[in-house]
Amino acid sequence: MPQPTPPRTPLYTVTGDSLVAVDFTPRFRHRPPGPYRRLFATPGARAFTAGNLPARLPMGMFSVSAVVMIAGAYGSYALAGAVTATGLAASAVVAPWTARLVDRHGQARIAVPATVIAALGSLALLLCVHFDAPAWTLFASYAATATTPNTGGMSRARWAHLLKGDEVALHTANSFEQAADELCFMLGPVLAAFLCAAFFPEAGTLVGAVLLLTGVLLFAAQRSTEPPVQKHARAKPPFRAPGMPPLLTTCLAMGAVFGSMEVVTIAFADAQGHRSAAGVVLALQAAGSCVAGLLYGALRPSGPAAARLPWCLAAMTTLMTLPLLAASLTGSLLPLAGALLIAGMATAPTMVTTMTLVQQRTPEGRLNEGMTLAVTGLLGGIACGSATGGWMVDHLSPVAGFGAPVTAAAVALMIALAHRIPTVPHSNSRPMH
Repeated sequence: MPQPTPPRTPLYTVTGDSLVAVDFTPRFRHRPPGPYRRLFATPGARAFTAGNLPARLPMGMFSVSAVVMIAGAYGSYALAGAVTATGLAASAVVAPWTARLVDRHGQARIAVPATVIAALGSLALLLCVHFDAPAWTLFASYAATATTPNTGGMSRARWAHLLKGDEVALHTANSFEQAADELCFMLGPVLAAFLCAAFFPEAGTLVGAVLLLTGVLLFAAQRSTEPPVQKHARAKPPFRAPGMPPLLTTCLAMGAVFGSMEVVTIAFADAQGHRSAAGVVLALQAAGSCVAGLLYGALRPSGPAAARLPWCLAAMTTLMTLPLLAASLTGSLLPLAGALLIAGMATAPTMVTTMTLVQQRTPEGRLNEGMTLAVTGLLGGIACGSATGGWMVDHLSPVAGFGAPVTAAAVALMIALAHRIPTVPHSNSRPMH
């Protein structure tokens, strides 16, 4: 039986000729909820995020799984690289078209059948490798995975719909989405490599296909948060909107930063006799970006995104010199790992600001297409950066190759400075009052 609370003895003080009771009961003030707690208090936000994250994890799994699976079965890394490059090229063509259909007909109506086709393509690749099918079947199967919808873009579109008019909350949402992307790219390759090594070479592709299909089905089932189809979905293409062409060109240059850094880091680790550690070192770069993205989302943005982007790119250019210095001055993998961790911290703020600008400059009703074009630009830049970094490693040295990401970041900065234009708010993003 609970005991009754004893009465408190009041304290007194003398004021003039009077005895006045003073209440010294402590006053506890509840801390206001943080930005991420407020963000996920939005109705339906947790539900669609729970489906979106497993659907995005295969982004970092499929390429690694395909390379391990094909190289192991056919004994050719050249064939494995050619197959994955073909899939990347097919995605650059098909992904914007898929996103346009999503804008015109709705996320659930398009994303589910597109994901089914992509999952069937992955399973076809698995069967072709398992039964030692001719090489051309590998290219055809992996090209079918290009219909994979941009789940990160669809998630950002839902946030833009739910948080319309609240720039601070939308900034936090974009920061969370970028951190989630980095987390998937960090964990995906590790999970794929573990599955392929611990079970069988096709395990990474199989699990990736299951995660993709399950995640998209869960995501698409959350109809209450799905953005409605806009009547303006047949407006002019996003790449013709004011400010979009230079922004997409900037994405191309930023992609070259990521692609060249990955190839050069692997080559440097291989030259040091620690090729197996390259994945861990690159994961540190993604970890730095993930942490920076979450911190950046907790801050209130100051000034328009168009004014912040050059500063973010300047920070990226500066920090990308750290891996070059670490490699050239020490020639050791451990200092390089620390340099990549710090250098990665400029990635997420830059990407968050870029995606915010894409949302602001994309015509109403074409948001998925606009963000997918930005991702396509990044993928094209990654391909160019990988080729450039590989050429520098072969013809110069792995240390000299670290100059490629610095140069690419500087090019992105010059593009942003040369094409600075005022942000023209669309209905996707209205200023706060």
